[in-house]
Amino acid sequence: MSVLVAAFYGFTAMGDLPDLQQSLRALAEAGGVRGTILLAEEGVNGTISGPDAGVQALLSQLRSLPGLSALEAKFSRHEQQAFHRLKVRIKREIVTMGCPTVKPAEQVGTYVPPQQWDQLIADPDTLVVDTRNAYEVAVGTFEGAINPRTDSFREFPAWVEQTLRPLVEQRRPKAIAMFCTGGIRCEKSTAYLLQQGFENVHHLQGGILRYLEEVPEQESSWQGECYVFDQRVSVNHQLQPGRYRLCHACGLPVSPADRQQPSYREGVSCPHCIDRFTDADRQRFAERQRQMQLARQRGAQHLG
Repeated sequence: MSVLVAAFYGFTAMGDLPDLQQSLRALAEAGGVRGTILLAEEGVNGTISGPDAGVQALLSQLRSLPGLSALEAKFSRHEQQAFHRLKVRIKREIVTMGCPTVKPAEQVGTYVPPQQWDQLIADPDTLVVDTRNAYEVAVGTFEGAINPRTDSFREFPAWVEQTLRPLVEQRRPKAIAMFCTGGIRCEKSTAYLLQQGFENVHHLQGGILRYLEEVPEQESSWQGECYVFDQRVSVNHQLQPGRYRLCHACGLPVSPADRQQPSYREGVSCPHCIDRFTDADRQRFAERQRQMQLARQRGAQHLG
């Protein structure tokens, strides 16, 4: 029996966060829902999975909150729970940029529906920017998109000032088009750019996940797979689990080709981290992997 996976976010002023945290946790536990929900004064961000009724009940609760009545979710299915546990956390930001004056609830760029996205980014006068982390971009991206090569979203403002602003001054694009997995990072990025004086800023409505859902693969300019922050690791154009797996040593995605490299040992090392850890670390990783394999043989799930 498959489970429903829902990714969602909403920017709105929120209060009484501890009470909301407690009520959402209780509702999720009662409905058999797992995943991560982040709460902050600027809104909510989460990806959850579980029985249809439990997921929909939690989304209904969120939509009953002020400013979230139109909360959208991107849905997909998975054969089993996409998460090991439930986390409902209170944070300073629902997606961490480190710029508290940026208010996406008050001002963002122009939303571009998935059906109009390819036309926009095919224009040579459009500057296309992938706002995700470098390891996500390596799994898949849109043709011609700029990769800022950031390791975290906190680095994005510095990249804008050091690289994007000079590039815009040089090329004078008619539009800047930004995208991310579900829409939250590109929405906050457009808010930041507008605050910093950039013009004609656009972003993909609903993110890559909405695009993959609504644009037929034969008409798509998407290349590769889309990294997701759950046990599926990546999804293909049909929003089915992709070919990537997670290296449990460093937490980065590894492709089928990576898994053929001599540096790859399941749960112990991969081409991304072969030089990052000590022998003592690898011995610890190897023991953890052994325990995980024993758990699988017993039909149990080891949290790693």
